[in-house]
Amino acid sequence: MSELFVRTLREDPADAEVPSHRWLVRAGYIRRVAPGIYSWLPLGLQVLQNVEKIVREEMNAIGAQEVRFPGLLPREPYEATNRWTEYGPNLFRLTDRKDADLLLGPTHEEMFTLLVKDLYSSYKDLPLALYQIQIKYRDEARPRAGLLRGREFIMKDSYSFDIDDEGLQRSYDRHRQAYIKIFDRLGFDYVIVEAMSGAMGGSQSEEFLAVAENGEDTFVRSPGGYAANVEAVRIAPVPAVPYDDAPAARVVDTPDTPTIEALVTLLNQRHPRADRAWTAADTLKNVLVMLRHPDGTREPLAIGLPGDREVEAKRLEAHVEPAAVEAFTEADFKEYPNLVKGYLGPGALGLGEVAEGAAPDPGRIRYLVDPRVGEGTAWVTGADESGKHVVDLVCGRDFTADGLIDVAEIRAGDPAPDGSGELQLARGIEMGHIFQLGRKYADALGLKVLDQNGKQATVTMGSYGIGVSRAVAAVAEATCDEKGLVWPRTLAPYDVQVLATGKGEEVLAKATEIAEALVARGVRVLLDDRKASPGVKFADAEVLGMPTSVVVGRGLVDGVVEIRDRRTGDKREVSVDSAVDEVLAEIGRG
Repeated sequence: MSELFVRTLREDPADAEVPSHRWLVRAGYIRRVAPGIYSWLPLGLQVLQNVEKIVREEMNAIGAQEVRFPGLLPREPYEATNRWTEYGPNLFRLTDRKDADLLLGPTHEEMFTLLVKDLYSSYKDLPLALYQIQIKYRDEARPRAGLLRGREFIMKDSYSFDIDDEGLQRSYDRHRQAYIKIFDRLGFDYVIVEAMSGAMGGSQSEEFLAVAENGEDTFVRSPGGYAANVEAVRIAPVPAVPYDDAPAARVVDTPDTPTIEALVTLLNQRHPRADRAWTAADTLKNVLVMLRHPDGTREPLAIGLPGDREVEAKRLEAHVEPAAVEAFTEADFKEYPNLVKGYLGPGALGLGEVAEGAAPDPGRIRYLVDPRVGEGTAWVTGADESGKHVVDLVCGRDFTADGLIDVAEIRAGDPAPDGSGELQLARGIEMGHIFQLGRKYADALGLKVLDQNGKQATVTMGSYGIGVSRAVAAVAEATCDEKGLVWPRTLAPYDVQVLATGKGEEVLAKATEIAEALVARGVRVLLDDRKASPGVKFADAEVLGMPTSVVVGRGLVDGVVEIRDRRTGDKREVSVDSAVDEVLAEIGRG
């Protein structure tokens, strides 16, 4: 410790929002350089390398081969797949001295695809799996939580290449099993959930989420085993309802009711139902947003959903990706004077089919509705006139939407889409994401090989990512306590920390002797030989989080030392002569 490049801090960093960020900085594992950018200090780098070791072992075990691409990449391949535009402001773009466009790689699908295209030409070369552990760059709008949301981060990305869909499924299954082994070895609670592919494209997609109260992702699960990222939950459309005998739609006065709550109160006072009271679920809320597409164009979008639900931002963002969601501003309302805030209904959106060859109505706004707004369902909604609403407006009779969009909030207690029980909500940290990409990138970049019949066939691909640097934070998040880090043995920088806590040369000499004997037996040992008080050494040992500590101090005169378990807090005295064997047994090396 007297030589180790580390300095523990007594105060939390000002920008720390989550425990893992606080303790990794305070323990001297990482150091902030700029928002979302961190240096790895010796202790942190050892943990990172331990994560990489586990990832490499399991990837190599399924026959994947490691490569390494540059972080600085040319524009052209990303133009071919349209991701130069689709990535929008998240992409770090730059030019060289010859004005050639370059980027810092956010992910490397294009590079892997072109490499295989360059070297392989026959189905006999397949299946193939390649991977790398590489720094990635994304210009996050709001980097936060230390390593959990950075602008520079380390990722393992691997890609499978197969001649057909059956081969892709086998490759996907092999990677999935490798991921299970990796996350089991990393030692934290995780769940596998259905996910959306988003801008990556492809069909089947699953996420591996570390269960964490401070996680940015919300996921759902049911007692029957259903699990999905909240963005991927799909609500089945309601069956069509006959409406031949439904009462005609009518406009009613509803002054001073710009909110759902006020509207329901007034309806029950002035227009009560005979069968039951009005509720927010009887109302059709129409939410306006503006979509900004990667090319900079803006498009208004109206979303109709039951009034007892809110639009979930992440679900909406996942559905409209790569477009970004922006607020519908006062300036936007001025461009569409037929829209009445607080009293908006389908009529003002310019709905209806556009005749073939006719120019679209510039005032028309695309209108998508929640799956619960099915044909024949009746609603109370805005009459497009201040102080007025329409009652018994029937979907399919009185208005027709342009399509469905499943972006309403998911609540605890909602039925699972597969009928396996009520949904429970939890938070998690995305640690891994696996995709069946299919032929999106192979088509765009011309990756073809000769098949068994000697004909050109497009290769089908899978993509599989793990947040390696994020794993360090996720494990810290899951295992730390109020005193500091608590590393599982597989990831800890050292197996054992030996503390010399008494005065006199004999204490340090015995501590050094024990440390050297453990090192000789293959144990990673950190010896605290500093001229510091026992209190400082104990506090630092708890902050640093090595799983086992050996305290050589006052008990030495009685021939005993103390062994401490950082994870359980257990302490026990053992004879100094048996200390090495006791520690070896404690850490599973006996």
